[in-house]
Amino acid sequence: MTVIRSNKNPIIAPRDVSASNKGWEVIGVFNAGVAKYKDEVILMLRVAERPINDNSAVYMTPLYDSTSDRMIIQTIAKTSDCDFSDVRVIKTPDKSYLTSISHLRVARSNDGIHFKIDDKPTVLPGSIYESYGIEDPRITQIEDTYYITYSAISEYGICTGLMTTKDFVSFHREGNVFHPDNKDVVIFPKPIGGKYYALHRPSCSHYGKPEMWIAESSDLRQWGNHRHLASVREGFWDDGRIGASAIPFEIEEGWLEIYHGANKNNRYCLGALLLDKNEPWKVIARSEIPFMQPEDDFEVEGFFGNVIFPCGVLVEDNIVKIYYGASDTCVGYAETSLDHIKANLHLQSISRPTMR
Repeated sequence: MTVIRSNKNPIIAPRDVSASNKGWEVIGVFNAGVAKYKDEVILMLRVAERPINDNSAVYMTPLYDSTSDRMIIQTIAKTSDCDFSDVRVIKTPDKSYLTSISHLRVARSNDGIHFKIDDKPTVLPGSIYESYGIEDPRITQIEDTYYITYSAISEYGICTGLMTTKDFVSFHREGNVFHPDNKDVVIFPKPIGGKYYALHRPSCSHYGKPEMWIAESSDLRQWGNHRHLASVREGFWDDGRIGASAIPFEIEEGWLEIYHGANKNNRYCLGALLLDKNEPWKVIARSEIPFMQPEDDFEVEGFFGNVIFPCGVLVEDNIVKIYYGASDTCVGYAETSLDHIKANLHLQSISRPTMR
């Protein structure tokens, strides 16, 4: 078994989601966190939307205004001193803005393929640190509580927020747990040696590169002892940036982390890291080639093409079920075997037993 994509792909597209405001349009539904709750598969979707704009001379940028607790629209003229080269961002001489704003919305399914999507947003931006939106949730279940990390975007940078839920109906915000700029935070599903661990991806402004780190905590809210975990690799498929995608899951050989890597042309593919079971800051093995890459039309073409980006997987009976964002536009579904991912791994330079 290699990677088998669903014949229903994309399983969720912008046409399936209603806009949160009259006169707005949904341009993307993607990068969904995934969890099992009772007998249902839960997707926590990132929904990107923007005002419908009939004036080609301006951009209409949506923002959350915390003082009035409502969405507002800022108009930006398309002048020569602005940079519009990235479809996701508007760069003016004063500051940068996003061309859309994202919220989180729950979808539920009994079979993991056909989802009923909530009619209204589940979680909207709600603070000054979320004025540009909230994005890319990851869901970790620890006992009966689901811990959801997400990117909080604003003029202050990209923080990582944390919220908790027990039922995917009511949610409690815990505040920012990683300062800017930091994203791709995933929490391990159980303590290791009496401590909780999380993978994260700080953005380094001078000397470092967008690479993966690991941190530890005693309470899931205060994080420290940050250590570098894995680097981008010159000449490889992930020489541009890397970051955690799925919640790490435990296998016989250690902790398996499915991560995303992009090359210098922003082509996003999937690989895996095998981390030591008792010392997860040690990398045992890593994919030298991606085990999944953009191939289908909806993965290659879209709002931001050549991207596959999961924020979660389910592992059942040796099958890894991957829910992934495609081209920053829609949600795809694929399955592969655990053996296929393990066969894709290559031992790293540290001495470790050979994998079975």
